[in-house]
Amino acid sequence: MTKNGIVCSVGDRSVHIDPKTAVADAINFVSHAHSDHLPHSARGTVLTTRETREIATLRGRNLSDHVESLDNFELYDSGHILGARGLLFDDIFYTGDICTRQRGFLKAASVPKCKVLITECTFGKPEFIFPTTDEIVKRVNETISDLYHKGKPVLLLGYQLGKAQTLSCLFDHWDPLYYHDSVKEMNDLHRRLGIPIKPGLGHTEAQAAGLLDKKPWVMVCPLMSNNNAFIKEMKSKYDAVTIGFSGWAKSPYLPYARKNDYSVPLSDHCDYSDLIDLVKRSGAEKIYTVHGFVDEFASDLIKMGFDAQPLKENSLDEFF
Repeated sequence: MTKNGIVCSVGDRSVHIDPKTAVADAINFVSHAHSDHLPHSARGTVLTTRETREIATLRGRNLSDHVESLDNFELYDSGHILGARGLLFDDIFYTGDICTRQRGFLKAASVPKCKVLITECTFGKPEFIFPTTDEIVKRVNETISDLYHKGKPVLLLGYQLGKAQTLSCLFDHWDPLYYHDSVKEMNDLHRRLGIPIKPGLGHTEAQAAGLLDKKPWVMVCPLMSNNNAFIKEMKSKYDAVTIGFSGWAKSPYLPYARKNDYSVPLSDHCDYSDLIDLVKRSGAEKIYTVHGFVDEFASDLIKMGFDAQPLKENSLDEFF
């Protein structure tokens, strides 16, 4: 582990995993297109998916000199967002951000057998146990139905990349369905990449045409608190109600995720029980924890009989 991400040696080449800056004369693996996993510059060989490259381009990052496959490296769908992958090499599996639950068009992650597992643990504490997707959809549909009967518009709030597209699919039966302009832009790209997301107007066009005055309606938006200027406008003009979706919805760690009228624990990551199951499915002899509650999750794994530790600088050296 370095300041530039995870670095491993494979033969005479180094592998930089989700580096902040891609490195020349190296293999640079980019797991997905969320900003905290994209390199600021693209040098050397960039191993990633076409979908990640296209989304990165939309977000102003250049991954044009990329490859989708390399000898002795296997990519596995991580179920996180469109194009997200884990990486298997030299009997080591790096999960990237991972979700083992199917959600809308996103399939559950594939987990290969490996000797060494490097797993994220964003929600690596026992308090993070999420309802099933079916339970969440049922509950939210009941809430929207109740609000519709009262003539109230509903804003469904989730991260602009990933969660918003999931919400666009899970709740596409509501009509009319509008999108915040930034979500519409991302949804349009997903459609060009073959994902069947329902078309719809962006909020600027819908508002200009007077369509938002014809209540009720549903709009998918980026995750924002009720203090956001856009949300305040939607509430003051249209009496809209907000439903925020985040794995942090019931947690004290990120209070902004709870500052909506309703907060729903839907995540693009594994919850605690999913992480435990992932570790078991991998059959790994050694587990390293990264990204999240690394110390707590490693400690819990040790109590369960696993050989686990947080990934620290040089802690992978014994395997190369």
